[in-house]
Amino acid sequence: MYAIAVIVAVIITKRRYSGDPSLVDEVALWGFPAGLIGGRLYHLATSWNEVPHTWWGPFAVWKGGLGIWGGIALGVAVGLWRVKRRGADLPTFMDAGAPALLVAQSIGRVGNWFNQELFGKPTNLPWGLEIDPQHRPEQYLDRATFHPVFLYEIIWNLALAALLVRLTGKVRAPGLFALYVAGYSAFRIFAELIRVDPAHHIFGLRLNLFVAVALCITGLVWFWRVAGRPAARAAPPRASAGSERQG
Repeated sequence: MYAIAVIVAVIITKRRYSGDPSLVDEVALWGFPAGLIGGRLYHLATSWNEVPHTWWGPFAVWKGGLGIWGGIALGVAVGLWRVKRRGADLPTFMDAGAPALLVAQSIGRVGNWFNQELFGKPTNLPWGLEIDPQHRPEQYLDRATFHPVFLYEIIWNLALAALLVRLTGKVRAPGLFALYVAGYSAFRIFAELIRVDPAHHIFGLRLNLFVAVALCITGLVWFWRVAGRPAARAAPPRASAGSERQG
């Protein structure tokens, strides 16, 4: 699923980015492996008790997954480093890629249906996800259906991506990326409140809840500062066909 997600993200970003298309390929080439490394490092830092106590434990991705916060952080950071090295406009590239990231994350979440991960509290709703007994939390062994949090995230991400596309050209760069940070984090606040899988807790609350709240506030403040700057009307990530012909 990861490979499909990256390919789709590259296609979307190339359609939206008005600069050199090869830069998108370069960012993906560097950002994807960096995202995998960042995701694993975050998982090791926040869920160390789930890592096998052997020398190869930190590398055993089949014994414990990837933390999406770490994956996004390191993947985006390395990708933007490549943009900076090429001398391209950083805010424009960030806004061009924001919807693509959300679509890619949605594709990646489809894998949670197959491995029965990222589900929430028990529910009797018609769309409740049936979880095999071996994947259920101990306190819910007598319950069969749970909230499909991964499905909620897929729907949210695609809706947010559509909103960002709709706002393209109406918001100063990197305002769309700031909304991506705030919007995705807002969903994660909801998700962390209903998830029941094992997690590191602080003051009785899941660690990732605090991360989501901090990033949501950061994204909103960032957007407010970008939108509040006095400037001319924002330019879309991709120039119109007419302007390209005239230039």
